Amino acid sequence: MRNYALLVLLAVLLAGCRSDTLEESQTDAIDWADFVKWNGVEYYGIHTGILADRKAVGDKVGQVTFTVAEQITDPSYQTKDGDAAFYKKGTGFYAVKGHPGLLAVRDEQAKNGYKLYYSTNLSGYKWHFANVPTEKVIRADIFKKGEKQGKTITGSDLKQLLKVLIASESVDYFTPDTKKKASSYEIVLYTGDIIAYQYSIQYDGTTYYWHPWDTAILSNEIEQFLVNQSK
Repeated sequence: MRNYALLVLLAVLLAGCRSDTLEESQTDAIDWADFVKWNGVEYYGIHTGILADRKAVGDKVGQVTFTVAEQITDPSYQTKDGDAAFYKKGTGFYAVKGHPGLLAVRDEQAKNGYKLYYSTNLSGYKWHFANVPTEKVIRADIFKKGEKQGKTITGSDLKQLLKVLIASESVDYFTPDTKKKASSYEIVLYTGDIIAYQYSIQYDGTTYYWHPWDTAILSNEIEQFLVNQSK
């Protein structure tokens, strides 16, 4: 009887381990996209665009009522109004003046205090570099990542900068050199619209590269526009 009881106990423990492993596997399998949901519509974060003018933020229309990344491990979960991937309960949703397909979400870490989200009812993501109306760009701000101060580029220098960006060459495969000191920069392009385009530029000690869509290599001419560049 004692041996039988031990076998039963062992079986229960093994089943528990399998259950824990399965639960962990399900949790790891969910990689939540950055979204919020309101009025039956999911909105996804614009990661290459920032709010250019805080005055474009309109009235509060709702708020987060549930944070899915903290509590949901079921991939078949159906999102509902007030859900957000990562924002805490109570975080506000705001209308964006003149842009009914956008929401501004209160975020102290974002430019001008709000992060922008676009409706999934819109036809695709429109903030890749290929979507930038370069003829309308009026200025560029460039700063080293992690630093608030950088420099502003306008006029003929801006035209030259845009030429360098446009001339970047896409590569099918690129592995950065990890043996040298790396640097990262942010570049923001303003067109007069309420959304400015923002991209990262990396330097691995040998090569400058960025991700306007796929990975692309930049000419060393980009150096003259960067702040605190190091080689």
